[in-house]
Amino acid sequence: MTISRQPIQYKGDELDPARGPGLGCFRFQLAVLVVLVILTPLTVVWGWPTWVSTVLLFAVILLLLVTGQTIIFLLRLVAADRRTRRRPLASGTKTVGELDDDAQAITPPLPTDAQDPPSDEGPVRQ
Repeated sequence: MTISRQPIQYKGDELDPARGPGLGCFRFQLAVLVVLVILTPLTVVWGWPTWVSTVLLFAVILLLLVTGQTIIFLLRLVAADRRTRRRPLASGTKTVGELDDDAQAITPPLPTDAQDPPSDEGPVRQ
């Protein structure tokens, strides 16, 4: 069984788990979010000034956005990590990565004289 150890690409660069928010940051965001979600309606019940309730409401919305982006980033890291691991033991079929590796092993590389010369143009953006 061949395991592909190629780096996971994200926007043209390798996906670096050390770069970006971690699990501790995410837990902190969730704790603050829970406190604000509970506190915001209570400010109305307690009769606090309207501007305080408004600021807390906008803070909840902003924190929901940030927390959502953090969870997406962390899920991408987990998916990238799992992609490099072996297939499940109960699986009788090959994974997509194993099929790609087999296809590359079967297809012989072109001789160097048969390849087109490199183009002066940069990569085409699609």
